[in-house]
Amino acid sequence: MTLQRVLADPATTGNWTLVPDRSSIMFGSKTLWGLVPVNGRFTDITGEGSVAADGAISGHLRIGVASMKTGIKKRDEHLQSADFFDTEHFPEITVEVSGVGPDGDLNATLSVRGTTLPISLTATVTPLGDGTVQVTARTTVDRTKWGISGNTMGMIPAGITLTAEAAFSKA
Repeated sequence: MTLQRVLADPATTGNWTLVPDRSSIMFGSKTLWGLVPVNGRFTDITGEGSVAADGAISGHLRIGVASMKTGIKKRDEHLQSADFFDTEHFPEITVEVSGVGPDGDLNATLSVRGTTLPISLTATVTPLGDGTVQVTARTTVDRTKWGISGNTMGMIPAGITLTAEAAFSKA
């Protein structure tokens, strides 16, 4: 279901709270010069959103970087090091949604390692039948713009696909 269609429904007006145990933030890229997929997820997520009567939206997600898991402990430790996320100094990633653009994408900012930049999120909304909705949003970012380098011998591409599957219940 398109975001515009959901926002046109008066029943969506109000405050919404993220349901953490039904939500996940995932990332993916191909390493070793594009030969090996690397996928991971963050499990420590909190957030909320608001839909105004006129359909204007805003929202906030907080992601605990230390909750990142790729399935390989040594890789997780390396990704949390100063080479990549620098979890010790920057323990959170935040996403601030400020509205819907004319193309139907979410206007947002992504803050990683102390750098905040605008992003556009392609989003769909799925009613889950129990009063909750799932917002699925995707984008591809150049990680180097947020200071995430860690690219030994050019093995790791700059482009990372981010996917949020965020369930919200009416507050």
